[in-house]
Amino acid sequence: MAKKKSAKKKTKKENAVLRYLRETRVELRKVHWPTRQEAWNLTKIVLTVTVSMALFLGLLDYLFALELNGLIILDEIAIGIIVVGLVAGVLAVMILNRQRA
Repeated sequence: MAKKKSAKKKTKKENAVLRYLRETRVELRKVHWPTRQEAWNLTKIVLTVTVSMALFLGLLDYLFALELNGLIILDEIAIGIIVVGLVAGVLAVMILNRQRA
């Protein structure tokens, strides 16, 4: 019995933080890291998409602001645009529902 207790005392638990760091290092060695040229190309793609979406959303915001301003002052053209947009939306929903059936 004395031998079993001493054997249990000698087996020491591994430090969880050190094990985590060791496993992380092993996993990072398996990662395929992009080359400098690949990273630059991907960065250009991300920047292009980001800038183009910012411009597109800015344009939509400007157009919606103009439309809302027209509705506030009861401009006939703004009201006509809203009516045409609503009719087009309803028609689009009806056509899409018809295709599903």
